[in-house]
Amino acid sequence: MGPKKTFRKPPAKLAGEALFEYAVKYLALRACSSEELRGKLRTRAANLPDIDAVIGRLKDIGYLNDARFAESYAANRVENEGFGRMRVLSDLRSRRVTPKLADKAVERAFEGKGEGEMIDSFIERRMPSIWGNGQIEDEKVLAKAYRRLRRAGFSSGGILTALKRMAAHPEAIEEPPPDDEEMES
Repeated sequence: MGPKKTFRKPPAKLAGEALFEYAVKYLALRACSSEELRGKLRTRAANLPDIDAVIGRLKDIGYLNDARFAESYAANRVENEGFGRMRVLSDLRSRRVTPKLADKAVERAFEGKGEGEMIDSFIERRMPSIWGNGQIEDEKVLAKAYRRLRRAGFSSGGILTALKRMAAHPEAIEEPPPDDEEMES
C-alpha cells in the first residue's frame, strides 16, 4: 500500500480588517511589491474589492512602497549576491515590479560600478575553483564558467574579457555574435 494521502483544507477567506492584518503579517515576513502582494491577497480575499482597499491603506501608512522595495532589492542583489545588471532586472520583473521602477532601481544599484570588476569579484567569491588557479587549460571549464556568468546577469563581452585573462589559450575563445546582447534584453 502506498502512503496515506492527506488533504489540507483551503485557507479561510478573509474580509476587511482580517485581510489587512494578514497583509501586514505577510509584509513583516517578506518584503514584496504591491502586485506581488495583490496576487497573494487574491487567494485569501473573501471580497475582491477589499484587496484594493488593503493595498491603498498599506501604501498610505508607508508599509508598502514599490520604489523603496525595488531599490532595496536591487542593491541587495548587487552588493550581497554580486549579480549582473540583466539578472537583477530579471529578478525585479519576476517580483512584479513595473518596468520603469525596475530600470530606475537597477540604474541606481549599478552607479559607479564597473562590470569587469564585478565579474572578477563574482568569480573570486562564487567560483573559487577557477580563481587564482593559474591559466585555465580546459575549454569545458571555460564554457561552464561562461554559462554561469551569463546566468548571473553579466554581458557576453565582459565575461569574455575576464575569461580571456584566465585562459591558457585566449585566442581560442570566440567572440559572440554582435546581436547576443540585444537578445538577452
